[in-house]
Amino acid sequence: MESVGSIIMYFIVALAMIVFSVMAVTTRKILRAATYLLFTLFAAAVVYFMLDYEFLGAVQIAVYAGGIVVLFVFAILLTSRPGDNTERLTSKSRILGGIAAVATLVIAGYALLSRCISFATKPAMEAPDMQTVGSTLMGTGAGQYLLPFEAVSVLLLACIIGGVVVARKR
Repeated sequence: MESVGSIIMYFIVALAMIVFSVMAVTTRKILRAATYLLFTLFAAAVVYFMLDYEFLGAVQIAVYAGGIVVLFVFAILLTSRPGDNTERLTSKSRILGGIAAVATLVIAGYALLSRCISFATKPAMEAPDMQTVGSTLMGTGAGQYLLPFEAVSVLLLACIIGGVVVARKR
């Protein structure tokens, strides 16, 4: 049974994730949005640590909170004036955005509920060791992730080169 303190801590972290996520998508200053995204990613790392997934928490901080947000800030500083406000959305864009948000919420809720029901009928899994995690992430066989990992790294490199090219034209 979980203690009351860990449940309270979970709700505090979940509330922080919700608040910073909403602030990241509603602010009109792009550099502040990247900062709010950083706080959201740190809160996700806290959830991993609370679940005793130290490896995932460390990867969350190192890769996403460290690397990806720094890449976003670098791209923002190269391509725009970070102190400027973005233009306000028109009402048509808000309506389409609201419809897309509700549709995404319904689909994600259905996927979550269907997964929870299917997991309730399966036996509990044991935690994999680091050898299994490493060979799955960096393997080239079926069900392993080296090719997608490399594809994402090439995509990020292309984005950096594109940002530099756009910045040099100005």
